Amino acid sequence: MNDVAQTALAATSHGSDMSLMGLFWQAGFVVKFVMLGLLAASVWTWAIIFDKTARYGRFRRQLNQFENTFWSGQSLEELYHTLSDRKTSGMGALFVAAMREWKKSFEKGARSPVGLQTRIEKAMDVTMAREIEGLESRLGFLATVGSAAPFIGLFGTVVGIMTSFQSIAASEQTSLAVVAPGIAEALLATAIGLVAAIPAVVAYNKLSADAGKLGGRLEAFADEFSAILSRQIDEKIPAR
Repeated sequence: MNDVAQTALAATSHGSDMSLMGLFWQAGFVVKFVMLGLLAASVWTWAIIFDKTARYGRFRRQLNQFENTFWSGQSLEELYHTLSDRKTSGMGALFVAAMREWKKSFEKGARSPVGLQTRIEKAMDVTMAREIEGLESRLGFLATVGSAAPFIGLFGTVVGIMTSFQSIAASEQTSLAVVAPGIAEALLATAIGLVAAIPAVVAYNKLSADAGKLGGRLEAFADEFSAILSRQIDEKIPAR
């Protein structure tokens, strides 16, 4: 055994820090970059999870509150005047959009019940699409992290193992003390990839289902309110 190999073996046997932070600092540049990217993705994933969970909770409470008010017997005109000057969302936004189109059409002397009904439905469709888009925003990031993070971590592992084998070849040592630190550093990248991916996948499935349920409630209200307005249109504009 030459002096260089003995020095490398001694450094590996006594100088390797096998803690998580030690493995991170001992990793190569590429592996460090992969780890930092995955950690950043994990932090942003959890930020989205907390934000969406809180937002869906508020949105659900707003839907319940509006439904209670809407079906309480209050006139549509009174409810419209109450909500028209506020920043509304959910069912309130659908209601205001439909009523605004209703009032504009009658102010201009609407003559076709079919045309008025179509305009009201279009106004609600546009508003509902905007609301659903807001509910589903940033969920795509969770899906991307959930599918890509394990492969990105695996890429860091492959690079780390290749670097470790190159070091082994250079030192001409194949003992466990030489191999273990490099392999551990490499596998840490895969572990971080899984830590980022698993919560992202679970959260994406849960939040997507919640967004679908909330969107379904908006669609149900739009259909019910469209039927109510259709009956009133028939009363105000007799068919010709």
